[in-house]
Amino acid sequence: MPTHPYVSRFFVNDDDRREKLIYDLPDSWWSRPYEYEWCTNFISPHDTVLDAACGISHPLKFHLAGICEEVYACDVDKRILSEEAIRLEIARDIGEEAAREVFRRRMDTLHLTHANLTALPYDDESFDTIFCISVLEHLSSQDTIYALREFHRTLNGEGLLVLTFDYPTVNLALLNDLFLQAGFVYWGETDFDLPADAVFTGLWGGLNCFRAVLKKNTPNL
Repeated sequence: MPTHPYVSRFFVNDDDRREKLIYDLPDSWWSRPYEYEWCTNFISPHDTVLDAACGISHPLKFHLAGICEEVYACDVDKRILSEEAIRLEIARDIGEEAAREVFRRRMDTLHLTHANLTALPYDDESFDTIFCISVLEHLSSQDTIYALREFHRTLNGEGLLVLTFDYPTVNLALLNDLFLQAGFVYWGETDFDLPADAVFTGLWGGLNCFRAVLKKNTPNL
């Protein structure tokens, strides 16, 4: 199994993982230890980034805020605009100490927005990197193409789209077509075969997790 972070493929059990991102990750977040560890390969202190559909209690946006130059995070849940609502959700999901730890961190670079992925409120070519972690499985095919077009619009010409999603909830063949329609190509190597040692949960009928790194398709003229 290729180990280079730019290879798009299924996560496997031997991949690096982290049990803590600001706070200890709950056991029920079966794929997050792998996803978050992988995401760290694409974080730079010089970048302006987006955590798309960031969730309320999920820590990636707060982790990014401690590193990147500017961090934008959006969610369809209106609670994203309320510091108190975020604090309460973290305390409920993770614990009071986790909530305190999050709000002890640097926040001046973090810009939170209530928004739908199908109509992002950001200027064209705003971002160096867009992270969209375990989101596409929750979207219809139509909303997925709208979201991908918005990612294409708001990503700069040299930027990366860093995605993870559940399989088989997401149809890989269909999604590959949607990537092309939206103007994206895979950045590097791809491996679409499901390996025997793929990270797996028995929840929701059985799921694996796929990771993908994409860039804008800029064919030679």
